[in-house]
Amino acid sequence: MRRRCSWGVLGTTVFSFWLLFAVLGVFSCLTLLDGPAATAAENPADDELGGGGGGAPAGGGGGQPAASAPQQGGESVLVWMFKSMGWFYSIVFICLSFTLVALFVMNILGARRDNVVPAALVEGFEAQLNEKRYQEAYEMAKNDESFLGQVLSAGLAKLSAGYDQAIEAMQEVGEEENMKLEHRLSYMALIGTISPMVGLMGTVQGMIGSFKVLANTAGGAPDPSLLAGGISKALFTTLVGLFIALPAIAAFNILRNRVARLVLEVGILSEGLMSRFANVGAAGSQPKKS
Repeated sequence: MRRRCSWGVLGTTVFSFWLLFAVLGVFSCLTLLDGPAATAAENPADDELGGGGGGAPAGGGGGQPAASAPQQGGESVLVWMFKSMGWFYSIVFICLSFTLVALFVMNILGARRDNVVPAALVEGFEAQLNEKRYQEAYEMAKNDESFLGQVLSAGLAKLSAGYDQAIEAMQEVGEEENMKLEHRLSYMALIGTISPMVGLMGTVQGMIGSFKVLANTAGGAPDPSLLAGGISKALFTTLVGLFIALPAIAAFNILRNRVARLVLEVGILSEGLMSRFANVGAAGSQPKKS
């Protein structure tokens, strides 16, 4: 179990850093594409004049636009997004996204068939039972860390008390293992619920800021940059919140259905393997398990 947890943590860390670099790479590409486009849009006269020396206009009217244009040029989408959301929402969304990635990797590793219903265990356990080597079958199931191994070892341990007690013990262990899987999955659903709420809080805060600018404007026109700051915060927080929530909810439902199918398979296989002991009573001759 410790080895599997170590591999799970290592895989989660590597995948999280890979996703971070991928996201930063995408935003870097957007930055490179957005900068020249913004510069060209703000200085259309440069393209018409080309590189000729006659482009310097005589008279005082041509100097001011050239001086004011570079003040707003070159700001990337990434920088604009972080400035609009602020440090609080940026840190919260980063933490939620990395937690989601970690949970996704851990749940994928936990919901693998080899960790729940390993085929080698089924074949080996059945072979031991066919040869009536019950102690070896018990040791094989007990030493296996899978869902099915825990269920079978619990059933064989209680078999000396009767078949009904063995089935009850198997059901108890199965419910406990199933609860562990579902609890870990539920955190993904929690992130899918929290993220839009955080985005909605940013939306309300941004709209309040914009209306505050309007309220503080005494009869004149409000500053467009201040209004845009509040509106951009509202829109960016909503966008990022939905961007995190949609894959979280989708992954949760897909993995939940997979876990439910595997748990059902564990129940069917375990009862099928133990059905040969249906006639064992409280005074059965089944050897005691250590």
